[in-house]
Amino acid sequence: MTKRDIIVIAASAGGVEALMAIASSLPRDMHASIFVVLHQPPSGKSMLPILLSRVGSLPATHPRDGESIRPGHIYVAPPDLHMLLEHGVIRLARGPRENRHRPSADPLFRSAAHQYRDRVVGVVLTGSLDDGSAGLLAIKRHRGIAVVQDPADALFSGMPQHALDVTAVDYCVPLPLIGPTLVEIAMGSVAAKEPAVPCTSDDLEFENRIAQADERAIEDDHRPGQPSAFGCPECGGVLWEIERDQIVRFRCRVGHAYSAESLLASQTEGMEAALWSALRSLEEKAALTKRLAERAEHQSQRAAADRFMKHMLEAETHASTIRAVLVKGSQSETPARANID
Repeated sequence: MTKRDIIVIAASAGGVEALMAIASSLPRDMHASIFVVLHQPPSGKSMLPILLSRVGSLPATHPRDGESIRPGHIYVAPPDLHMLLEHGVIRLARGPRENRHRPSADPLFRSAAHQYRDRVVGVVLTGSLDDGSAGLLAIKRHRGIAVVQDPADALFSGMPQHALDVTAVDYCVPLPLIGPTLVEIAMGSVAAKEPAVPCTSDDLEFENRIAQADERAIEDDHRPGQPSAFGCPECGGVLWEIERDQIVRFRCRVGHAYSAESLLASQTEGMEAALWSALRSLEEKAALTKRLAERAEHQSQRAAADRFMKHMLEAETHASTIRAVLVKGSQSETPARANID
């Protein structure tokens, strides 16, 4: 029976409560190392290690870069840093954001699959959009175990549902059963319920180097995928489109990475920002041309006053159109907006 002693967990919206529930159910003699990524703001201090230590028997900490991996310990990715696994040690890197987040689940999951292969258990919990889906599939391709919270049981079903859509998971269970399931798997008394996916050649090592902002990887012209027609929402560079196992992903030259869902969400945010900027410009133009028209009228410059009034009315009309689009969009959120973390 394969030893399953590397457990990687991803959570986003609603994740604090879910992670506390799991931590409270893990025994002190848990012979596995647990690594947690929770989407969180880049600034400020995370209290998650304190909360997990308080409710459970296992100590939880933010690791240091290069820290040795110990069993019976929960490692929580620090804010604004990717957490990656090398053989026996933890690496922290302020590499490019993936799926709009740093830390992100996919870099952790990929590095675990690359280094520990069938020893890995990947867990996807409550959250929006689909971070962790591609990483969970990589774990399965390397003969690891996939566990997903039942979407019907999750506060936010996006992440678990997307994971189920792309991966033949071994266990889809409600939150109260996830901790006991992980204990059974770590004890070696539970095997995969689905046939293991044959391990094939992939680009995990390249993507792990990108997540660490490795200069040689960034400068490497031989990268997976093909140039797409889309630009990176974060830096404006060309996105390479990577399609593997029915998952479409995008990565730019410097490493920003997006699933199709997260790219759509970023484009939606960018479009809304552009519309608000256009509305501001039109409102300012309308105010300025109105003032110029009043001044021309006061100076008996009728032709100039009429010209400025025409510009004012055009600006007000265009501003009204854009305002209606923005208001309608906020009242009937698109799926992409509704799922943004």
